[in-house]
Amino acid sequence: MIAMKENKFKKLLLDFIFVFTGCFLLSFAITAILKPNGLMTGGITGISILIERLLGINYSYAYYFLSLLVLLSAWLFMGKRDAYRILLLSIAFPFLLVVMEKFPFPLIENDTFLATVYYGIIAGVGCGLIMKRGFSVGGTDTIAKIIQKRLLPFINIGHILLCIDTFIVILSGFLFNRNVALYAIITQIIFMKSMDTVLFGLASKSVKIEIISNCYEEIAQHILNQISRGISVYNITGGYTNESKQKIVCICTPREAMLIRMFISQIDKNAFVDILPVISVWGNGIGFQSIAEGENA
Repeated sequence: MIAMKENKFKKLLLDFIFVFTGCFLLSFAITAILKPNGLMTGGITGISILIERLLGINYSYAYYFLSLLVLLSAWLFMGKRDAYRILLLSIAFPFLLVVMEKFPFPLIENDTFLATVYYGIIAGVGCGLIMKRGFSVGGTDTIAKIIQKRLLPFINIGHILLCIDTFIVILSGFLFNRNVALYAIITQIIFMKSMDTVLFGLASKSVKIEIISNCYEEIAQHILNQISRGISVYNITGGYTNESKQKIVCICTPREAMLIRMFISQIDKNAFVDILPVISVWGNGIGFQSIAEGENA
């Protein structure tokens, strides 16, 4: 019993350290790099900056309002379980953003390209630390889930998220200028790469995720329909329990693996999941190399 309490305390302590550090890095990247250099990005941050531009409302307060709105929407349309996963960040991160906005510390000035690179790195690391502990930032990814669940069930969540962020970037080009929108694209690319590096290191662009769960049918449908990845299902027998179970195997990107993990954690906390780095993949699939690549015609 004492050991269980100690393990639980260590987990909560690690959750706090990772989440606080991630929120601090995100807030610092926004207040010290993004805003002082007039840059744009996607997500709730980008929407907040656009609101400030259009309505004159401070972006940190707009972010707080939007975060609470997303939290309420998740509660109403997706249930308590999804809302609980973004509750902490929907309150803590905007609060930290408001505080740091009151005490600005511009890190980079008068160098737009350098600011673009370093914002992507620092913000990506911050978001990666948060997701590494299984938390969700509660931004446009949650909005995409709601739209997919309620309005467009036949469209992949990743495609909806891409459309939302693309719309934000395009709109920034009209409200600011074309260069701001082009720099925003670079920022998003660096952001994603940095986040994937925190989650899975530098070694692999693809991973193999293996899943053993009693809810394998729901997980399989989620991977096929929402993540748009192929799977293999194997019948296995547990060596200790001697029970027959199904194991799902999927090759995907590190970010997709994290999305799959987050979905599994919502429906089966007793699932067994392992992720292995993949050096290269040949075959038909998004991001895979053709098996005939490099051969002479």
